[in-house]
Amino acid sequence: MSAPDHAAPLDRRRFLQGVGALALLSGCAGTPPAADSAASTGGAPVSHPEQSAVPPLKAGGTVAVIAPASPAAPGKAGDAAAWLRARGFVPRLLPGSSATGADYLAATDDQRLDDLHAAFRDPKVDAIICLRGGYGSERLLDRIDYDLISRHPKPFVGYSDVTALLLALARFAGFVTFHGPMLAPDLLAGKQAPTEDALLAMLQGKQLAGSWLPHPPAFPLETIHAGVAQGRLVGGNLATIGATLGTPYEIDLEDAILFIEDVGEAPRKIDRLLTQLRLAGKLEQARGILIGDFSELDDADAGSDHEAGQRRLRQLWTELLEPLQVPVLAGWRSGHCDPNLTLPIGAIVRLDAGRQKLRLEQDVVQRADF
Repeated sequence: MSAPDHAAPLDRRRFLQGVGALALLSGCAGTPPAADSAASTGGAPVSHPEQSAVPPLKAGGTVAVIAPASPAAPGKAGDAAAWLRARGFVPRLLPGSSATGADYLAATDDQRLDDLHAAFRDPKVDAIICLRGGYGSERLLDRIDYDLISRHPKPFVGYSDVTALLLALARFAGFVTFHGPMLAPDLLAGKQAPTEDALLAMLQGKQLAGSWLPHPPAFPLETIHAGVAQGRLVGGNLATIGATLGTPYEIDLEDAILFIEDVGEAPRKIDRLLTQLRLAGKLEQARGILIGDFSELDDADAGSDHEAGQRRLRQLWTELLEPLQVPVLAGWRSGHCDPNLTLPIGAIVRLDAGRQKLRLEQDVVQRADF
């Protein structure tokens, strides 16, 4: 029921004094400080404006194997351990990596989260490589103890669905992560050079600030829009990036170089995802765009014609990305492709789309004597 027209006017001074008294009482009662961890607050953790270098993976180091998303085929965890031993590393298989799986998940959310925390918490573990991607990484984002992980920085490697973890750890734990080959689909599959060499070179500190990242000449790059830009390299699997929009874990593209890749998506679906990023105001924030591999195009319109699908993709880059008037370089071999090159997520890079080059502007692992 509304107040009658002749009601006495509110005494503004008395009202403000009352509000001030309530605020003072609230302050005296004490308000707990906001925690940095989503796990402790149920909300979004605090972003780190910069991503620091991680300790290098030294020869003979211990590598933890986790499956934060979908399960690998039976026996793959054991094969991964053998692969690591053959290269002089000490494997540590976390329980979820050998689990039989819960449908499309490698293990329960609790188990996969425990494995992630345990791998970072263990001081004997020097690096973490995911067994495979798939589905389910996003289910962990609001339960991760980012404070714990930030206290134990180490190389963390994955791609595909693991993009969600790469971006979240870089942003909320504050260190560089690595969009690179996983064990089951890449390293055990014997993907061609320089897949393995590029990964180990980056994790072992052989590519420092000022290094141009090598790209195999057998796979030509394409300049969509020439120019030079510098910023944090962020991104990964396009569908996974789109799935987190509108959440506290959505991609932060402010003054960044966006990297995108995907597999099994039709050009029309890629169009929809890029348009979603544009409408969300994300694309206009980016300083430059690095396009990775878009393989196995599920395009009923193009049928099985690979070239027709690729032509449609190039048309999409021109229609949707060239108007941004920022450097855009396409064809970088990283993601669901062979070879699969490693990229440092969160690191400052310089993209020269005209010269078709990418350079590290910061160390991604801490300098050490080997």
